[in-house]
Amino acid sequence: RVAAELAELGAEAMLAVGGGSAHPPRLIRLSYTPDNPNTTRVVGLVGKAITFHTGGYSIKPYEGMLDMKSDMSGGAAVLGAMSALRAIGCPYKVIGTICAAENMISGEAFRPGDVIRGMNGVTFEITSTDAEGRLVLADGLVDTARRGATEMIDLATLTGAAVVALGNGTSALFATDDELANNLIAASQAADERMWRLPLIDELESKLKGEIADLKNTGGRPGGAITAALFLRHFSEGLPWAHLDIAGAARTERATALGPKGATGVGVLTLLHYLQA
Repeated sequence: RVAAELAELGAEAMLAVGGGSAHPPRLIRLSYTPDNPNTTRVVGLVGKAITFHTGGYSIKPYEGMLDMKSDMSGGAAVLGAMSALRAIGCPYKVIGTICAAENMISGEAFRPGDVIRGMNGVTFEITSTDAEGRLVLADGLVDTARRGATEMIDLATLTGAAVVALGNGTSALFATDDELANNLIAASQAADERMWRLPLIDELESKLKGEIADLKNTGGRPGGAITAALFLRHFSEGLPWAHLDIAGAARTERATALGPKGATGVGVLTLLHYLQA
């Protein structure tokens, strides 16, 4: 039934990414409604939760797989934030979407050259199965918009390019709305989670232009974090939208005053500061 339900939703990208695994993908929907909502504002949170990431047929070297159990950090951050909204007295309705899949290799796995139709009808050619996070997020963003979000924030360990640009410990922020971006930066500062805004450079859209589909799912190495964000923008459905590429901050190689070595839970505190009254 899982595959049938996702197919009925039009979640072709999630089905493709999770198709090679013995464990079918899941589009997990969460919702929070305050006792006395004081606004029609509905905040949508969308998290990438690749439970293990081999790279698929664009396979990673083994060193690149060692930390891939943390490729679900965006989804974990959404779950963590949603679980605390009642405790902080969040006055807004919040809907969460966790895009969970395991990117494995088998006779059922998706391949370079495949063409997939997004939930909103945008088509994309797979040039790399290692660029899978943006695919599941595409379905998650459209589904969240359809559920009534008036603004959306996604979190994902999306690109190595963001780590090259900003180093470990800093998340990259992209946004279509300056007020949303500024409020998230302020929330990250209050949470002591480093974040830096990077631009959505429209001329780089040409890197994503498809030959046999509307888009390609990768745009090459230069500006890789930006082209990944530009790809996601096609699925933001015209809403104020922010994308947090947390690839550089989701794990730490040493213990700090905030926690032990390993997963950091980055994004949870920023979201909670942002969603406070």
